[in-house]
Amino acid sequence: MLIIPAIDLKDHKVVRLVQGSLEDETVYGDDPVVVARRWIDGGAARIHIVDLNGAVKGKPVHEHEVEKLVKTFPSIEFEIGGGIRKMSQLDRYMGTGVRYAVLGTAVINNPHFLSEACKKYPGRLIAGVDSKGGVVAIEGWVEGSGKKDEEVVRELSQIGVREIIYTDISKDGMLTGPNFDAIRKVAGHSTVPVIASGGVSSEEDIKKLAQIPNVSAAIVGKALYEGKLDLKKAIGAASC
Repeated sequence: MLIIPAIDLKDHKVVRLVQGSLEDETVYGDDPVVVARRWIDGGAARIHIVDLNGAVKGKPVHEHEVEKLVKTFPSIEFEIGGGIRKMSQLDRYMGTGVRYAVLGTAVINNPHFLSEACKKYPGRLIAGVDSKGGVVAIEGWVEGSGKKDEEVVRELSQIGVREIIYTDISKDGMLTGPNFDAIRKVAGHSTVPVIASGGVSSEEDIKKLAQIPNVSAAIVGKALYEGKLDLKKAIGAASC
């Protein structure tokens, strides 16, 4: 199982939120390149980037930072999500050398766009399914879609996405452990690999996730930034 460190960008700084609340943030740096180098030195092969402002505004805000990361670390796979709603926006990101794009709100609001994006960039689209109480949230997690996560996952499996990132919003940034039951259920409904996100806080969490069928990776954020989890040890736990 792959361990993917997260870099969340808000107002051009690296932050972590609690349960997706933009009002409850902790700033961990003002240079994403410095933060990325830390995780790459720790063994990261892929890094997850979220444009938090973009997710709320519906258009990318941190394109400059993303392009700088890709140019600085050309051998690293970067995946970017947040605010990608149009093909022109996706084209610009893909043109920078970003390896994967994560579509969240567009998965619900514009499934045709997702389908066309998968055709244009085969193997490079990841769907983000962010769940609050079993219902998928959109627009930077501030609105409910009215659709159950299991239903969305089944639909996405047929469209052509490479992977699905499943986030339990209630666990995100809480350091209380993932929602293993929900992850297991979602992974069972998906025919493409599932990336678990939200709440990962220990090597034991990682070992449990690695035992769930169809879970290919785990995104880790706050536990790394707070020093609760060592990246090298996390990578080791994922391979046990």
